[in-house]
Amino acid sequence: MFSIVIPSWNNLEYLKLCINSLKKHSEFEHEILVHLNNGSDGSLEWIKSQGIKYTQTEKNIGICLPVNHLVMQARHDWVLYMNDDMVAAPGWDTAFIEATRSVDTDLALFFGTLIQPENGGNDNIIKQNFGESPAVFDEEKFLQQFRVDDRGDREGAALQPTLAHKKWWGMLGGYSTEFSPGMSSDDDLLMKYWVAGCRNFRVVGGSRFYHFGCKSTGRIKHNKGGSIFVMKWGITHIELHRRYLPSLRKDDRGSTPDNPYNFARASWLGRLRRLGYALSNNYPLEDIEAWDPVPGQVEWKQGN
Repeated sequence: MFSIVIPSWNNLEYLKLCINSLKKHSEFEHEILVHLNNGSDGSLEWIKSQGIKYTQTEKNIGICLPVNHLVMQARHDWVLYMNDDMVAAPGWDTAFIEATRSVDTDLALFFGTLIQPENGGNDNIIKQNFGESPAVFDEEKFLQQFRVDDRGDREGAALQPTLAHKKWWGMLGGYSTEFSPGMSSDDDLLMKYWVAGCRNFRVVGGSRFYHFGCKSTGRIKHNKGGSIFVMKWGITHIELHRRYLPSLRKDDRGSTPDNPYNFARASWLGRLRRLGYALSNNYPLEDIEAWDPVPGQVEWKQGN
């Protein structure tokens, strides 16, 4: 069984659909943990009525701190992080379980296969439209057709849902708070796993989720995630996917470099960009204070 962590920011109807799909379409009874950023839209009352374990902050503090906090409280070894605007399809959990059993290590990251109305040219995402909001979501059609694309597993990395072992999430620090509220925190996590020696990155074809798409991130001011990544690692996040991770894009068939010491080699592009930030005094961390709260200023509430 898994522990499923879901951050939510005043997305009640999406959150209801997400959690109800997990309850209906899971083969096993998994633990669900939710963090409510604010929750003033009725989300708090609904979560309480469902008896779901939750944490809450009065202000929106993004995803990095809440997801790390929920993972620390998870009962099970394997933890799935997913967003509240996703709907689980039947078989999602059994496919993930088979994937974890197919490797001889828990140093691995597995990703669900997303279905979206638009895929933006991303080959990892299946393009099918079953509605762009819960109000018009065609559940019957979704259940009939979500397997039409018969793809299997793919080597490589994607976005959420992300399945990771709790041990490694804790050892590597999970989502780094310098990326709050969250843009490029996924790339940073992938880099940390790579540095730790992980070479098991897999998009699981049988674990499928419908994604309405960016229903929270579209409402906030984004951090300069790509710039922060360069300042931290000395390479761009694009180079991460091309040179360090198995690539899925047809025009970028990169391979993992021979690097026995597991460190990121600074590229000329990364060095140039870091120098540019230094000379211009335009540091990408300048907006962090708005999202990385000072201890004592954010009150955490928990239930169940």
